[in-house]
Amino acid sequence: MSVLDKVDAATNLAKNNELQLLVFRATEKPGSAYYAINVFKTREVVESSNHYLTQIPSAHPLLEGTVILRGLQIPILNLPAWLNVPLTKEEKQRSNILICDFNGVIIGLRIMSAFRVIKKNWEEMHAPDSYRVGQDGLVMNDTRLDDGSLCLILDYEKLLSDVIPQAMVNVFESPANIKDLVIPEKLKNGTVLIAEDSKTAQRHLVQIFANAKIKMQIFDNGKKLVDYVLDLGENASKIPAIITDIEMPEMSGFTVVKILKANPITKTIPIIVNSSMTGENNKREAETLGADGFIDKTKSHNIMPLIISVMNTNAKRLTV
Repeated sequence: MSVLDKVDAATNLAKNNELQLLVFRATEKPGSAYYAINVFKTREVVESSNHYLTQIPSAHPLLEGTVILRGLQIPILNLPAWLNVPLTKEEKQRSNILICDFNGVIIGLRIMSAFRVIKKNWEEMHAPDSYRVGQDGLVMNDTRLDDGSLCLILDYEKLLSDVIPQAMVNVFESPANIKDLVIPEKLKNGTVLIAEDSKTAQRHLVQIFANAKIKMQIFDNGKKLVDYVLDLGENASKIPAIITDIEMPEMSGFTVVKILKANPITKTIPIIVNSSMTGENNKREAETLGADGFIDKTKSHNIMPLIISVMNTNAKRLTV
């Protein structure tokens, strides 16, 4: 039985500030680290020796080629090489491919072996400042396994951005109707607050907001944003909109929505979930908790029209 067969697909994990992680090893080298990925971004683990790899001329060095799996042509990314722990030829023959889904983009990550699936509370996920130094950090946060071993969660969006940039948002792409939009004064004069822990996604959002000439402030996780908003007291009502990712250390985006929508002062602030976990269950959960919108990260260039639309809808509802 595949380790992924044990995955519990219950959708209330993030709502309860919990997540499930698939823990794996990228190499067999002694003392090598454990790594993990949210199981909601995974599909299956297959043995690489069972699949023929077709190389792509002039491709990025980390893009090994493609395999055909269930009728899909899937690009295979060399995760160990990205981590600077390349596999030997013998290890490659024994390695596995972790099939993942990012915003509907299906890719395969070469790994050595899947280890187990674990459940964690986001409060057990830690993001030391050392992970955020410079622009090239590969690790976003970490947690501990039952035996005390450190388990690292990587910035997979950075890997995609490095190797398959066309799979990410085009920050210079303007929505067709952007010129027809009338920016509300509250948005024009205010500051949008954003909770996002991926430095890659942060850079994308900074550029998108700079293009729109709208002020924004980024927080590295949901708890920092919520603490900031609640400390504002009555002044929190001046916030034009809030954008939050779902997966973040300390506090998930769903918990951000739940807390702020339960507070009389902040419940009318438009909150938009911007996530790579784009399954229908996650979208329904965000709506159930009170989020005003949901946008795939690959479509983040459309976030400004969505904010304006939500603000206008909320303004009409409040005046009725």
